[in-house]
This record gives sequence, C-alpha cells and structure tokens, in this order.
Amino acid sequence: MIFQILSFIDSILKKSAEMNKLTEQVLGSLPYGQFTSQEVATLFPGSDDRRYSLVRRAIASGEIIRVRRGLYCLAPKYRKKGMNLYALAQQVYGPSYISLESALSWHGWIPEAVHIITNVSFRKSKEFKTPLGLFSYDRIPQELFYSEVKRFTDESGNVFLMASPLKALADYVYIRKKDWTGIEPVVGSLRVEAEEFEQVSKDNIEGLINNYSNSRVKRFLKGLRKDLNL
Repeated sequence: MIFQILSFIDSILKKSAEMNKLTEQVLGSLPYGQFTSQEVATLFPGSDDRRYSLVRRAIASGEIIRVRRGLYCLAPKYRKKGMNLYALAQQVYGPSYISLESALSWHGWIPEAVHIITNVSFRKSKEFKTPLGLFSYDRIPQELFYSEVKRFTDESGNVFLMASPLKALADYVYIRKKDWTGIEPVVGSLRVEAEEFEQVSKDNIEGLINNYSNSRVKRFLKGLRKDLNL
C-alpha cells in the first residue's frame, strides 16, 4: 500500500516537472509569451503525443492559455513583457491589419472604447472568440492590401500593423455599408472632430480612391476631398 502511494506521488511529481519544462522553455526562448504549435515542436523535438501532453497539462494547470487552435500564450503571471492584443491579432488570423473602430479608437479619432479587435484580412471574413477577447476579421477587395497601413512597435517591443485613420474610415464605409458622401456623417455618426482631418492630404485621399473598387467607398472619399477643398 505504501509503495503504491509513493509511486502515485512520484508519478504526479514527474508530470508536474514535465509540465513546468514547457513553461520554462517558453519563458527562456520566447520573450513575448505567445507561441505556436510549430514553436513547441522546435523546442521539444520528438513525438506529437508528448508535445500534446505537455501543452494539455500546462493549460490544465493555468500556466498557458489556448488562444485558438495552434496558438497559445503564457498566463499573465508568467509573462516577462506586456501582451499587446493588436500584435496578437496578426497571429490569430493573417495576413491582416487593425482597422475600422479599433484603429479609429487607437488614433484617438473616436471617443468610445472598443471592446472588439476589428481587423481587415486578406483572407475570408472570420470571427474568433478567445479567452483574451473577441477578434473580428473582414475581407475587403483592394488593389494594394497594405496601402495606408503602418508598422508600429510598443514599449515592450510588440509589433503590430495599423491602418491610418483615413483608411480605417474607408474600410468602415465598406463593411458597415454606409452611403456617406463627405465629412458630415463622419462627424455626426462617429463623433470624429472635424479638426482631425487637417492631417489628411490630397495624396492620401487620391491614393485610397485608386485602391478601392467599391463605388460607395470611392463616393465617400471623393466627397471628403471636396469638403476638405483638396
């Protein structure tokens, strides 16, 4: 009986040590705390079953979080650096960039907090409900997918792709099916301050007019150009 109890305790300790090994390896090798199944395979060569067991035990113990199939992150108390959901969004589903309400909020153009990470994707539209939040992705036909999209790095070194405010508005008009013909509904519906458009140039607008084939988006951008006397 004593031997069985000792064997059981020994088994638990071995499983715990193996589980901790995954967390330790991620902490030591992947500073941003999010990682994929492929990265686990690099850290732990061998059988898929062993890797699956490592991941499953780490999830059960609360050391890692399953974001979606094949994508994981360390639980908050184990992270060396802050996690940026905008940076994570490109790993959840890509190629993609932050746009629509999330981009307008990040740039400070709209006053409301946005609780969904809104993105535009090169692939078909999808939505992901994750333990870290809701990520939505919409496909928009464009000539150049990354036109008016910039790369940003936060204080922790996380990298993310963000649409300019003007592009976020163009994407918004397309996805929300707005029949806007100038600046007035933007100010009235989204409560964007008219002064924000002082940073918009004629080249910005004309570049996006040529980038979208959708008639509603073109009509909005041409009306905006007229209202801004550009």
